[in-house]
Amino acid sequence: MSAPRKPRLALILWWVLLPFGSAVLDGCNAKTNHSIGNTPQVDTHILRRGIGGEPASLDPARAGDTFSFEVIRDLYEGLVTESPTGDVRPGVAASWTVNPEGDVYTFKLRANARWSNGHRVQAEDFVNAWRRVVDPKLGSPVADLLRPIVGAAGIISGKQLPVTLGVFAQDNETLVVRLEHPAPYFLEILTHTATFPVYSEETAAAHTGATWVSNGPYVLAGWIPGSSLALRRNPEYWDRDDVRIDEVRYLPIPDENSELSQYRAGQLEITQTVPAAALPLVRKEFPSELLVAPFLGTVYYGINLRSGKFPLKLRQALNMAVDRRILENTILVFGQRPAYGFVPPGTWNYDSQSWKWSSLSDVERIEQARSLYVSAGYSLDKPLHLRLLYNENQAIKRLSIAIASMWKTTLGIETDLTEEEYRVFLDSRKDPARWDIVRLGWSADYNDAGDFLETFRHSSPNNDTGYASKEYDSLLDSAVTSPEPAVRKGILEKAEKVMLSEYPVVPVYFFSSKRLVKPYVKGAITNPLNRLYSKDLSIQP
Repeated sequence: MSAPRKPRLALILWWVLLPFGSAVLDGCNAKTNHSIGNTPQVDTHILRRGIGGEPASLDPARAGDTFSFEVIRDLYEGLVTESPTGDVRPGVAASWTVNPEGDVYTFKLRANARWSNGHRVQAEDFVNAWRRVVDPKLGSPVADLLRPIVGAAGIISGKQLPVTLGVFAQDNETLVVRLEHPAPYFLEILTHTATFPVYSEETAAAHTGATWVSNGPYVLAGWIPGSSLALRRNPEYWDRDDVRIDEVRYLPIPDENSELSQYRAGQLEITQTVPAAALPLVRKEFPSELLVAPFLGTVYYGINLRSGKFPLKLRQALNMAVDRRILENTILVFGQRPAYGFVPPGTWNYDSQSWKWSSLSDVERIEQARSLYVSAGYSLDKPLHLRLLYNENQAIKRLSIAIASMWKTTLGIETDLTEEEYRVFLDSRKDPARWDIVRLGWSADYNDAGDFLETFRHSSPNNDTGYASKEYDSLLDSAVTSPEPAVRKGILEKAEKVMLSEYPVVPVYFFSSKRLVKPYVKGAITNPLNRLYSKDLSIQP
């Protein structure tokens, strides 16, 4: 849909920047039996979780979005997994060793690790799965995560065959992984779904309960697109005695207000998020059920550099015209921090970078933004026209309208807003002919600055902007080959400075998770990567 033009957009900004929208609060005023005392019965066997959109794929090699990752972590398990607080712990691998040089890992698989069909999980299953991920014929969106492994970069670029990947099955229960260089974060990479095994190509792509085979705490019981995705406990899972909930139902609910209504009505145990406009009501009605915590992630708008429409001065003007202080005091009510760089604070072995102009007064910032805009060839009489694409979500829509209005008010830019259903959006974001600006977000795959910065490597499948810099890529290459943490830290910080100086994106804020969790659900803890595994939860009325 298109955004209203000049006079109405300013009025919309006024509405968007209200701390709380009256329409949302009015819709939440009806009383429902949501508390334990008013609920006649709680089913201790079923957990209902809200999810903000339809997963694009449940295939670990094909999934590239947050909603898919969330479900896949219930269905599969890798060599290692995580504790509720985010610490690495044994998964399919009962133990592992690392050579003195730090570039060879040897994993011993559990003898009782089983696929849901009863077959043993073997080292060769990981070999086949990882070769499949890096195979350019598949075009996996998560292939870059395996770059530390010997041969991965050459395979991804099509210069080597997948069989040359440095991973070997020494025997059925021993997996050997050779790295190009020591990577102290390698075990954390192994918690990502990209490294999970698959039983076969066919079962990974099946997506039906009848033919599903996985090795995690749950198996797929049924999937009705747009309605629900049901998982049931895997009786073959090696740690099945510690899985305390029999069935998990994921309910795709893009509208945050609808999700809150369902939670209040007792139709959900856990929400994906909480609408900002309803925060006063939530704090009053569910003070002990609101979980808010920062995590490693960045919300940003990608600029279509392939179009040739955005010279450097214009890209800088777009960034400087966004008043992040206003956003912090209005829309970002859950403690999200304004972003003047890309790598979030709190990232391991890293000092976050930011633009020097972030300390300017509003008057100085706006004056410089307007000067840059004019230098780029635009004016009030000759305004820039933009197409801004984002996925269906009330909070994202609210933010996008606010950003567009700031560009309008400060620079005179005319913006058409296009909202798409999540799975459609995932395709559209890869088609630069459909947008000039696209709303994106990056959540850490593992706690390391390189995970964020690899997003803008020229060859990265996640580089939607088309940003290309030989200097930047060279710095990333140098960081990969630098095992000394202090040296690597300096290289990555320099790389972020290079990228920020060229303005391929408009960072807006760093993530903060916000969930509602029923008091009878125990074990819900937000870890630094915002992962909440169903296997760690229990229902205790």
